[in-house]
Amino acid sequence: MSRHHSRLPALLFAACLLVVGSPLLRAQTTATTLTPAPAPQSSTTREPMADSDFDEYAPLKISDPFERYNRSIFKFNDVVYIKILTPSIKGYEYVVRPPVNRAIANFFNNLRYPVRLIANLAQLKLERAGRETGKFTVNTVAGLGFFRTAEHVPALAGIPREDLGQALGYWGVPNGPYLVLPILGGNSLRDFVGRAGDTITSPTGWDYINLGNRDWLDSFDWEWQTLGTVTDIASGLPDTLKLYGQMKSAAVDPYLSVRDATIRYRERETAR
Repeated sequence: MSRHHSRLPALLFAACLLVVGSPLLRAQTTATTLTPAPAPQSSTTREPMADSDFDEYAPLKISDPFERYNRSIFKFNDVVYIKILTPSIKGYEYVVRPPVNRAIANFFNNLRYPVRLIANLAQLKLERAGRETGKFTVNTVAGLGFFRTAEHVPALAGIPREDLGQALGYWGVPNGPYLVLPILGGNSLRDFVGRAGDTITSPTGWDYINLGNRDWLDSFDWEWQTLGTVTDIASGLPDTLKLYGQMKSAAVDPYLSVRDATIRYRERETAR
């Protein structure tokens, strides 16, 4: 069996976990912000959701033609998140203490600089792209990638996180139908497409595409690549799962609560 084929199961497992940290469950969240990134994520400068983001009575138009299917997958995912991921993450937190986990989350958030840069440029936000570059430089040089040193520089602090889903919204691409996928969670079709773009744009996802001469990348053993991906996800999952619990808490209909909060939050991010 070829080298690439032998590592396929582990890479597929890592790829599935990678999207759990979305605005609903993403990873691109950080352990310091309790925002998706997982995120949703996790590992980001996302603003925490305000109380209004969970207001089930605020008017919101969502295309949900697959609601019956979505609800069945939502129930399956809920069991996975609560019965499997939550206990696993508690074990992870026992081994990797919060200060260390924050440093790990900061490292992977800093590593995803290309995603934020491209998303800003795609939306013609040149000033913000320059600030992102400055933040990346300061965090890499002064913070060694593990510390958010740029947050202490007023001109570089609090930069809103951008991704390719927001870039699609900027150019008028509609949300499309709401979808809930096994393990990956729920989001609009537009944001699922954006997430796929985020994955292959981020250095952590470069091994999933075949562009140009990849000999330098193939020099890394698949075990190390997979370990890096899983560590990235695990560092953001504690806050991601807390966010998921917030969306569900005290909800008459948890499915609607999570669905509406997810879409409302993404609309707010895209509009800013």
